Amino acid sequence: MAEPNSAPVQHSARRTVGVALAVCLVCSLFVTSAAVTLRPIQIANQVKERQRVLVELAGLTALGLSIESAYRLFDVRMVELASGNFVDDQDTERFDITKAAKDEAQSTALTREEDIAQIQRKPKYLPVYLIHNEAGKLETLILPIYGHGLWSTLYGFIALEGDLRTVKGLRFYQHAETPGLGGEVDNPRWLTSWEGKVIFDEAWQPRIELIRGSVGSATPDSQHKVDGLSGATMTTRGVDNLLKFWFGENGFGPFLLRLREERS
Repeated sequence: MAEPNSAPVQHSARRTVGVALAVCLVCSLFVTSAAVTLRPIQIANQVKERQRVLVELAGLTALGLSIESAYRLFDVRMVELASGNFVDDQDTERFDITKAAKDEAQSTALTREEDIAQIQRKPKYLPVYLIHNEAGKLETLILPIYGHGLWSTLYGFIALEGDLRTVKGLRFYQHAETPGLGGEVDNPRWLTSWEGKVIFDEAWQPRIELIRGSVGSATPDSQHKVDGLSGATMTTRGVDNLLKFWFGENGFGPFLLRLREERS
Protein backbone atom coordinates (compact mmCIF):
# COMPACT_ATOMS: atom_id res chain seq x y z
CA MET A 1 0.00 0.00 0.00
CA ALA A 2 1.46 3.40 -1.00
CA GLU A 3 2.29 5.98 1.73
CA PRO A 4 0.18 9.12 1.75
CA ASN A 5 1.77 12.03 -0.07
CA SER A 6 3.24 14.34 2.67
CA ALA A 7 4.30 17.09 0.26
CA PRO A 8 1.20 19.27 0.80
CA VAL A 9 1.68 19.09 4.58
CA GLN A 10 5.37 20.00 4.35
CA HIS A 11 4.55 22.83 1.94
CA SER A 12 1.89 24.16 4.33
CA ALA A 13 4.31 24.03 7.27
CA ARG A 14 6.97 25.92 5.35
CA ARG A 15 4.43 28.54 4.35
CA THR A 16 3.31 28.97 7.99
CA VAL A 17 6.89 29.40 9.18
CA GLY A 18 7.60 31.85 6.37
CA VAL A 19 4.55 33.96 7.18
CA ALA A 20 5.46 33.96 10.88
CA LEU A 21 9.01 35.08 10.13
CA ALA A 22 7.75 37.81 7.84
CA VAL A 23 5.34 39.07 10.49
CA CYS A 24 8.15 39.05 13.11
CA LEU A 25 10.42 40.97 10.77
CA VAL A 26 7.80 43.60 10.01
CA CYS A 27 6.96 43.96 13.71
CA SER A 28 10.60 44.27 14.72
CA LEU A 29 11.17 46.93 12.06
CA PHE A 30 8.07 48.78 13.26
CA VAL A 31 9.16 48.67 16.93
CA THR A 32 12.70 49.76 16.06
CA SER A 33 11.45 52.57 13.90
CA ALA A 34 9.04 53.72 16.60
CA ALA A 35 11.78 53.65 19.24
CA VAL A 36 14.13 55.69 17.07
CA THR A 37 11.38 58.15 16.15
CA LEU A 38 10.10 58.58 19.71
CA ARG A 39 13.52 58.81 21.39
CA PRO A 40 13.98 62.58 20.76
CA ILE A 41 10.47 63.18 22.09
CA GLN A 42 11.21 61.13 25.22
CA ILE A 43 14.44 63.04 25.83
CA ALA A 44 12.67 66.37 25.35
CA ASN A 45 9.97 65.34 27.84
CA GLN A 46 12.62 64.31 30.38
CA VAL A 47 14.34 67.67 30.01
CA LYS A 48 11.03 69.50 30.49
CA GLU A 49 10.27 67.46 33.61
CA ARG A 50 13.63 68.30 35.15
CA GLN A 51 13.12 71.96 34.32
CA ARG A 52 9.68 71.88 35.93
CA VAL A 53 11.11 70.40 39.13
CA LEU A 54 13.88 73.01 39.21
CA VAL A 55 11.45 75.88 38.69
CA GLU A 56 9.16 74.61 41.46
CA LEU A 57 12.04 74.12 43.89
CA ALA A 58 13.26 77.65 43.30
CA GLY A 59 9.78 79.03 43.95
CA LEU A 60 9.58 80.58 40.50
CA THR A 61 6.09 79.29 39.69
CA ALA A 62 4.64 82.25 41.60
CA LEU A 63 5.93 84.56 38.86
CA GLY A 64 3.30 83.26 36.45
CA LEU A 65 5.87 82.48 33.76
CA SER A 66 6.02 79.44 31.55
CA ILE A 67 8.42 76.71 32.66
CA GLU A 68 10.78 77.60 29.80
CA SER A 69 10.79 81.30 30.67
CA ALA A 70 11.22 80.68 34.40
CA TYR A 71 14.06 78.24 33.76
CA ARG A 72 15.98 80.95 31.89
CA LEU A 73 16.22 82.87 35.17
CA PHE A 74 18.72 80.29 36.43
CA ASP A 75 22.43 80.83 36.17
CA VAL A 76 23.40 77.29 35.19
CA ARG A 77 27.07 76.52 35.74
CA MET A 78 29.18 73.39 35.53
CA VAL A 79 31.29 72.49 38.56
CA GLU A 80 34.36 70.30 38.78
CA LEU A 81 33.63 68.24 41.89
CA ALA A 82 37.25 67.56 42.85
CA SER A 83 38.24 71.24 43.01
CA GLY A 84 34.87 72.87 43.57
CA ASN A 85 35.60 75.34 40.76
CA PHE A 86 33.33 76.44 37.94
CA VAL A 87 34.42 75.30 34.48
CA ASP A 88 33.36 76.80 31.17
CA ASP A 89 34.32 74.03 28.74
CA GLN A 90 31.40 71.72 29.59
CA ASP A 91 27.92 71.77 28.02
CA THR A 92 25.34 72.16 30.80
CA GLU A 93 22.24 71.77 28.65
CA ARG A 94 23.23 68.52 26.93
CA PHE A 95 24.74 66.97 30.04
CA ASP A 96 23.35 63.52 30.88
CA ILE A 97 24.13 62.46 34.42
CA THR A 98 23.54 58.74 33.76
CA LYS A 99 25.79 58.66 30.71
CA ALA A 100 28.52 60.68 32.42
CA ALA A 101 28.59 58.31 35.39
CA LYS A 102 29.13 55.31 33.09
CA ASP A 103 31.80 56.96 30.94
CA GLU A 104 35.26 56.34 32.41
CA ALA A 105 36.55 59.50 30.75
CA GLN A 106 33.86 61.61 32.44
CA SER A 107 33.70 59.90 35.82
CA THR A 108 35.77 58.62 38.72
CA ALA A 109 35.54 55.22 40.38
CA LEU A 110 34.65 55.23 44.08
CA THR A 111 36.07 52.91 46.71
CA ARG A 112 33.71 50.84 48.83
CA GLU A 113 34.32 53.16 51.77
CA GLU A 114 33.59 56.26 49.70
CA ASP A 115 30.55 54.85 47.90
CA ILE A 116 27.92 55.18 50.62
CA ALA A 117 25.37 56.22 47.97
CA GLN A 118 26.04 52.99 46.00
CA ILE A 119 26.63 54.73 42.69
CA GLN A 120 30.00 53.05 41.90
CA ARG A 121 31.27 56.03 39.89
CA LYS A 122 30.70 59.77 40.19
CA PRO A 123 30.81 62.28 37.33
CA LYS A 124 33.82 64.59 37.31
CA TYR A 125 31.54 67.51 36.51
CA LEU A 126 27.95 68.32 37.47
CA PRO A 127 25.67 71.27 36.69
CA VAL A 128 24.46 73.51 39.51
CA TYR A 129 21.60 75.99 39.36
CA LEU A 130 21.82 79.43 40.96
CA ILE A 131 19.30 82.22 41.47
CA HIS A 132 20.63 85.68 42.38
CA ASN A 133 18.63 88.71 43.44
CA GLU A 134 18.91 92.12 41.80
CA ALA A 135 21.85 92.99 44.02
CA GLY A 136 23.71 89.91 42.83
CA LYS A 137 23.34 88.04 46.12
CA LEU A 138 22.75 84.29 45.95
CA GLU A 139 19.18 83.47 46.98
CA THR A 140 18.84 79.83 45.93
CA LEU A 141 21.27 77.07 45.05
CA ILE A 142 19.99 73.81 43.59
CA LEU A 143 22.20 70.74 43.41
CA PRO A 144 21.62 67.45 41.55
CA ILE A 145 21.73 64.38 43.79
CA TYR A 146 21.33 60.65 43.22
CA GLY A 147 21.87 57.33 44.93
CA HIS A 148 20.50 53.82 45.27
CA GLY A 149 17.36 53.05 47.25
CA LEU A 150 15.81 49.58 47.46
CA TRP A 151 15.01 48.78 43.82
CA SER A 152 16.38 51.69 41.90
CA THR A 153 18.61 54.72 41.68
CA LEU A 154 16.81 57.85 42.80
CA TYR A 155 17.61 61.00 40.82
CA GLY A 156 16.62 64.36 42.17
CA PHE A 157 17.48 67.89 43.23
CA ILE A 158 17.86 69.61 46.58
CA ALA A 159 17.49 73.37 46.93
CA LEU A 160 19.33 75.40 49.55
CA GLU A 161 18.70 78.92 50.76
CA GLY A 162 21.38 81.54 50.21
CA ASP A 163 22.98 80.62 53.55
CA LEU A 164 24.06 77.32 51.88
CA ARG A 165 22.82 75.22 54.78
CA THR A 166 19.03 75.56 55.03
CA VAL A 167 16.88 73.31 52.85
CA LYS A 168 14.43 75.10 50.62
CA GLY A 169 13.06 71.93 49.05
CA LEU A 170 13.73 68.40 47.85
CA ARG A 171 12.36 66.55 44.82
CA PHE A 172 13.07 63.29 43.03
CA TYR A 173 12.25 63.24 39.32
CA GLN A 174 13.15 59.62 38.54
CA HIS A 175 13.05 56.38 40.53
CA ALA A 176 11.37 52.96 40.63
CA GLU A 177 10.75 52.51 44.35
CA THR A 178 7.69 50.59 45.59
CA PRO A 179 4.46 52.62 45.39
CA GLY A 180 3.07 53.29 48.87
CA LEU A 181 6.39 52.45 50.52
CA GLY A 182 9.66 53.77 49.09
CA GLY A 183 7.57 55.57 46.49
CA GLU A 184 6.47 57.90 49.28
CA VAL A 185 9.52 59.99 48.41
CA ASP A 186 7.01 61.69 46.10
CA ASN A 187 4.49 62.35 48.89
CA PRO A 188 3.95 66.15 49.09
CA ARG A 189 3.52 65.99 52.86
CA TRP A 190 6.88 64.27 53.33
CA LEU A 191 8.57 66.63 50.90
CA THR A 192 7.19 69.64 52.77
CA SER A 193 8.77 68.34 55.97
CA TRP A 194 12.21 69.02 54.47
CA GLU A 195 11.66 72.76 54.21
CA GLY A 196 13.70 74.63 56.80
CA LYS A 197 15.83 71.66 57.80
CA VAL A 198 19.54 72.36 58.29
CA ILE A 199 22.07 70.28 56.38
CA PHE A 200 25.24 71.22 58.28
CA ASP A 201 26.24 71.69 61.90
CA GLU A 202 28.20 74.72 63.11
CA ALA A 203 31.46 73.16 61.91
CA TRP A 204 29.95 72.67 58.42
CA GLN A 205 29.86 68.90 58.75
CA PRO A 206 26.80 67.14 57.18
CA ARG A 207 24.29 66.48 59.97
CA ILE A 208 21.05 65.88 58.08
CA GLU A 209 19.54 62.54 59.06
CA LEU A 210 16.42 60.50 58.35
CA ILE A 211 15.21 58.80 61.51
CA ARG A 212 12.83 56.00 62.37
CA GLY A 213 9.48 57.44 63.39
CA SER A 214 8.51 61.08 63.49
CA VAL A 215 10.47 64.20 64.37
CA GLY A 216 8.82 66.23 67.11
CA SER A 217 9.58 69.55 68.73
CA ALA A 218 11.16 67.66 71.64
CA THR A 219 13.46 65.63 69.37
CA PRO A 220 17.11 66.55 70.03
CA ASP A 221 18.67 68.42 67.11
CA SER A 222 15.32 68.31 65.32
CA GLN A 223 16.51 70.90 62.81
CA HIS A 224 18.84 68.26 61.38
CA LYS A 225 16.33 65.39 61.33
CA VAL A 226 13.56 64.28 58.96
CA ASP A 227 10.90 61.58 59.31
CA GLY A 228 11.88 58.25 57.80
CA LEU A 229 9.54 56.58 55.30
CA SER A 230 7.22 54.16 57.08
CA GLY A 231 7.75 50.56 55.94
CA ALA A 232 10.58 51.56 53.59
CA THR A 233 13.76 51.08 55.59
CA MET A 234 16.04 50.55 52.60
CA THR A 235 14.75 53.56 50.66
CA THR A 236 15.02 55.70 53.79
CA ARG A 237 18.60 54.54 54.28
CA GLY A 238 19.31 55.21 50.62
CA VAL A 239 18.09 58.81 50.80
CA ASP A 240 20.01 59.34 54.03
CA ASN A 241 23.22 57.97 52.51
CA LEU A 242 22.97 59.84 49.22
CA LEU A 243 22.58 63.15 51.04
CA LYS A 244 25.57 62.43 53.27
CA PHE A 245 27.59 61.55 50.16
CA TRP A 246 26.70 64.59 48.07
CA PHE A 247 27.22 67.04 50.93
CA GLY A 248 30.51 65.41 51.89
CA GLU A 249 34.04 65.80 50.60
CA ASN A 250 33.47 63.43 47.67
CA GLY A 251 30.40 65.32 46.51
CA PHE A 252 29.70 69.06 46.60
CA GLY A 253 31.76 69.67 49.75
CA PRO A 254 34.66 71.42 47.93
CA PHE A 255 32.24 73.55 45.90
CA LEU A 256 30.24 74.67 48.93
CA LEU A 257 33.47 75.46 50.77
CA ARG A 258 34.58 77.67 47.88
CA LEU A 259 31.25 79.52 47.88
CA ARG A 260 31.51 80.12 51.63
CA GLU A 261 35.06 81.44 51.30
CA GLU A 262 34.03 83.80 48.50
CA ARG A 263 31.15 85.12 50.57
CA SER A 264 33.20 85.74 53.73
